[in-house]
Amino acid sequence: MGSHSQPMFFALSASQQTDCAIPIMTDSLQETRRGVLFAMAAFFIWGLFPLYWKPLGQTPALQILCHRIVWSAVFVAGVLLWQRHWAWLAVSVRQPRLLGLFVASSLLLSVNWLIYIWAVNENRVVEASLGYFINPLVNVLLGRVFLGERLSPPQALAVLLAALGVAWLTLSLGALPWVALSLAASFGVYGLLRKQAPLPSLEGLALETFLLAPLAALALAWFHWQGQGAFGQHGLAVDALLMGAGVVTAVPLLLFASGARRLKLATVGLIQYIGPTMQLLLGVWLYHEPFGAARAVGFGLIWTALALYSGHGLLSYWRERRR
Repeated sequence: MGSHSQPMFFALSASQQTDCAIPIMTDSLQETRRGVLFAMAAFFIWGLFPLYWKPLGQTPALQILCHRIVWSAVFVAGVLLWQRHWAWLAVSVRQPRLLGLFVASSLLLSVNWLIYIWAVNENRVVEASLGYFINPLVNVLLGRVFLGERLSPPQALAVLLAALGVAWLTLSLGALPWVALSLAASFGVYGLLRKQAPLPSLEGLALETFLLAPLAALALAWFHWQGQGAFGQHGLAVDALLMGAGVVTAVPLLLFASGARRLKLATVGLIQYIGPTMQLLLGVWLYHEPFGAARAVGFGLIWTALALYSGHGLLSYWRERRR
């Protein structure tokens, strides 16, 4: 979330990064409870992301992104070393199509991360949260356009209501909510690509960050050479946050992967709203971002769309179970 970073939301949103790796679920009540705890922990951490990026506000978003990529690569490399799990990498890099898809997905993920970090530090947390609220509906629309998936009447109505909400926000606030739309679109397309390039969550993040890390490291070296590097210039706390970006990126993703494989998609689809809801609350009540009547109407239309979308999904799930 913003981290992103995608489709998501999940009911596919976060599961984008794991959708091809979820094994057969168990019906064990204990396993289901564990799954709920893991998934809730993941979305809870994602919901707190503004608290992590805000203290880095004096650091340019591009530098934060580069550190996030480099330290994520270091962290996942450490996990893979600990697991002695490297065989998949040699196989993956010898597949041009797979490698090409991951080059594209890594670029989209980096764009998503960059926009989110920039939005948080430019006091646009509320708009960023909107991006992850509308993400499930963007996924539905992308599935229709690119995969030929048919929309049910409730899904079509939900997409229409969300579009009306975005149009209302654009007209009433006098500006297109481009942060929200960019986050939703980048993560949505990222999810489409990941569906075509099946790797489990950890391996997928590893390959994406390994592909980007050399460029990110070169950029950080250039910033340092130009005297603009943030690392080592603003105190140990800032340095620790920059280095810790790898951990906070990978840990919720791994928690989500562990939870998702224990849960039904319908359950994940409800839990997913914890993240953007927490981000919205932080934006309004902690950072005092405006949330007047115009925004309330726009968000209300989008929440109505999400209720319709989620309700339809749950109803379909219950009907399937009865058969």
